[in-house]
Amino acid sequence: MASVATAAAAAAAAVPQPSASGAFAPAAAGPSHRLGHGMRLGAGRARRAPSRTPTSFVAPSARLFANGGTSGSTPFGLGSAAGASLTTTPTGGRSAPSAAFERARQTPSSSSPSRHLSYTPAGRSAAAPRRTAAGAAAAGAGGTSEHATSAADSQGSSVAPFDFLVLGSGIAGLSYALKVAEYGRVAVVTKAGASEGCTTYAQGGICAVLDAADSVEAHVHDTMVAGAWLNDRNAVEVVCREGPRYVLELAKFGAEFTRGAGGGLHLTREGGHSARRIVHAADATGAEIERALVTTAAAHPNITFFEHHLAVDLLIDEVEGVRYCVGADVLDQQEMQMTRFVAPVTMLATGGAGQVYPNTTNPGVTTGDGIAMAYRAKAAVANMEFVQFHPTSLYAPATPAVAGGNAAAARLGGGRSFLITEAVRGEGGMLFNLGGERFMPRYDERLELAPRDIVARSIQAEMRGRGDSHVLLDISHKPAAEVLAHFPNVAAHCASLGVDITQDPIPVVPAQHYLCGGVQTGLLGETRVQGLYACGEVACSGLHGANRLASNSLLEGLVFANRAVGPSVAHAEHALRCAGGALRAAAASADFSGPRAPRPLSPSATAWVAAKRGQLQGLMWSAAGIVRRQADMKAALREIAELYVETRALAQTYGVNTELVELRNLVTVGELIMSSALQRRESRGGHFCIEHPEAVPQAAVPTVISTPAKKRLGLDLSKATASSVASAAKLFSGGSAATAPSSPKRGAAGRDLLTTTRSFAEEE
Repeated sequence: MASVATAAAAAAAAVPQPSASGAFAPAAAGPSHRLGHGMRLGAGRARRAPSRTPTSFVAPSARLFANGGTSGSTPFGLGSAAGASLTTTPTGGRSAPSAAFERARQTPSSSSPSRHLSYTPAGRSAAAPRRTAAGAAAAGAGGTSEHATSAADSQGSSVAPFDFLVLGSGIAGLSYALKVAEYGRVAVVTKAGASEGCTTYAQGGICAVLDAADSVEAHVHDTMVAGAWLNDRNAVEVVCREGPRYVLELAKFGAEFTRGAGGGLHLTREGGHSARRIVHAADATGAEIERALVTTAAAHPNITFFEHHLAVDLLIDEVEGVRYCVGADVLDQQEMQMTRFVAPVTMLATGGAGQVYPNTTNPGVTTGDGIAMAYRAKAAVANMEFVQFHPTSLYAPATPAVAGGNAAAARLGGGRSFLITEAVRGEGGMLFNLGGERFMPRYDERLELAPRDIVARSIQAEMRGRGDSHVLLDISHKPAAEVLAHFPNVAAHCASLGVDITQDPIPVVPAQHYLCGGVQTGLLGETRVQGLYACGEVACSGLHGANRLASNSLLEGLVFANRAVGPSVAHAEHALRCAGGALRAAAASADFSGPRAPRPLSPSATAWVAAKRGQLQGLMWSAAGIVRRQADMKAALREIAELYVETRALAQTYGVNTELVELRNLVTVGELIMSSALQRRESRGGHFCIEHPEAVPQAAVPTVISTPAKKRLGLDLSKATASSVASAAKLFSGGSAATAPSSPKRGAAGRDLLTTTRSFAEEE
């Protein structure tokens, strides 16, 4: 059996290693552990890590518990943890399979059979496991689905041990899962169906320097310009240099991209790019990438999907003063049951937080869950003030069908704002006000191809100056066949609302589209919490700076997912050596009684949550929208602070349900955005402040928040005596005061397991 040194050799130079005392000492290449505003991430950290470790790696569960028949024969030693008695009833098999999985059932797997040990807890016989749809597909391909095993203690709590826990199922989460599945058992926990997320709705494409006339240097320069030079240049160079090979790898996974007449990949151009470098699948690129990745992952014998499962909070423990993430507590939203997923490595790939605004192109699942959980776990967040507003989302009320009173069309046009891809402007689309004037020449010499923040502010200025509700995007001057071939998805959606884009201009308005900030990470996807990684929109890698360049988002998730593989595998080996007790304590201390138990909302409580969510969204749009004012932001922050106290108190006393968890996360993210915006005394990229309209060279540093809201906002979280809190407590508890949280369950070693739902929440 391979030694730790052998298994981790390929990543040793870039991965944190244990010190002589056994404590976890971050390597110099990792992010600095100094906290505060203006910190630059990881100086000298550009050393590249391999995307895989040597094949001699043995999965943590197999390495640590290979003495069959002993108490160590279960992953993480569950059979010996404080007398916990285990069963083998799997979790996650109750959710109805999505259509993507039904298709995946028919897809043969090319992956090798599972390398890992099935186990029967000491003194018990294994029950026949149920399968998730993904597990069934894997079993049909000759693999095993028994890695969806959970344990239930005498109080009814359940535990699901895995080698790698992935929260999210977009391009970042699935790319990562497919790679680490070669080394261990992977749980993919996803909030809705596996294909429901921002990746699916990405229309334009994914960047890659593949044209001989283009260059990595040009892509780097374009990215830095769009990011207003706030980008981490190391991160930009890594993504632009390594991106092309991973984009081509997507084709090997089965993604069918649009090709030119000669059979090569067709490249288009979008705003902010100096060359054609956008690989696309017509105008539904994200959906095609997601289809390919879901199909491949669903057929992999070492990957189990848990659809309609919401991660509630991360599990954090300290080993010799070092903070480790050892998994997450998760709510099965369909069965209303809690499960503790225990793993030495957790990857956050939960996407952004578009639902913090009333108008967004993001789907309903984007409620900032990963950012809020990481913040509660004391990971740093960075650049949260830089919210990108896409200049052109469809303004449905101005379409003939909706304006004419068609109820079905109104429903089709409602909800998530439909994105009109950047590529429409890249292919020659022009912007006009309702007076028929092409207005972008008055704002920027790059016209419609200026960066998104400039175009969005220009549109808003035009609308406010004229009193118009929207502007018009016109591509009807292009040949109809060309338009329909390039934008079939946009054309079909607009046609359903009565707009023929080959003849009519498209009514558009700006809408929230992307969060450039997030959980602060290094070049290997690592955070300040050991064992916790993040990639994709949930992370702030430094790539985007103050504003994201079009089609760099999918690329970022893809590149950093691959870069995190080697370090994750090496960390899993390290954690089993140095933090095995923490993993066992996490499993033994699972307790979902009292306020940690699932509890649906009453109709009156549901209405209260919806009203508070609407209040938050209104505050964010008015005070932290496209154009901001200091006085507005300060007033909004005071109201958000009250919401913060209310939702925190209720989340800790009422019970667990999707609506309340999402509200708490949205309020957390809203506070972080507003506080970050107030710290920045300049205008740059996606942050434009009336009182400070110019960029300040000395301020070209990230905004980093790593201190609790209690300290930053001067909150008295212990009392929560506001009348609104008391009223809400009565509302939620049916007329009686909310009960206090139950005392924490103690871990196997007689010490408290520090979970973000308890100990660290007290310090928020």
